Amino acid sequence: MTEAAPIVFVVDDDLAVRRSTERLIRSAGLEVQTFTSAREFLKNPRPERPACLVLDVRMPGLSGMDLQRELTQSGIHIPIIFITGHGDIPMSVRAMKAGAAEFLTKPFRSRILLDAVRAAIDRDRAARKDRSEIDELRQRYEQFTPRECEVLPLVAAGLLNKQVAGKLATTERTIKFHRAHIMQKAHLESVADLVRMVEKLGIAGPAKQKSACSKDQ
Repeated sequence: MTEAAPIVFVVDDDLAVRRSTERLIRSAGLEVQTFTSAREFLKNPRPERPACLVLDVRMPGLSGMDLQRELTQSGIHIPIIFITGHGDIPMSVRAMKAGAAEFLTKPFRSRILLDAVRAAIDRDRAARKDRSEIDELRQRYEQFTPRECEVLPLVAAGLLNKQVAGKLATTERTIKFHRAHIMQKAHLESVADLVRMVEKLGIAGPAKQKSACSKDQ
């Protein structure tokens, strides 16, 4: 399926900056949406496609840093490129620690911003792909019975069927049965795929496994 074209959001209360930034990004063949404030950006629905946010740090009302914090708290994932004429090192450090993709202090060359935008879009594209894969794996995991949830990490840890059976106080034949069902339900072809699933989902102890599985044995 063809991927939707990426989009760049620009949030800046300065009309001249918004227009010049929009022209620059459009010149690179990218779609742009501009907003006069952080609140306006939050109120507008965003299309589900690779994106990044070019964000002014200092704005009336909700600042750029406030918007970054609000997006994080809301679980909204979008790479942010901060731009400011009044930045300092502590501010840039806070922004980057909070997950910003870039922090640019004016004046900067147009090429620097375009490179940052492309890198941020690539980052968002990869993150979206990873989240989609994890969501799909989680849906498969939710099909497992509680017993299969117990067997899964033990097999992924490299234990033989006999060893898994000993830990779970059951028979080797039963473990073979559960193992086959796990591979079938999750559409896995090898133990390497199973290990990757466990790592992607961050599966740890039995308590977590049982709570995540919705079906009875």
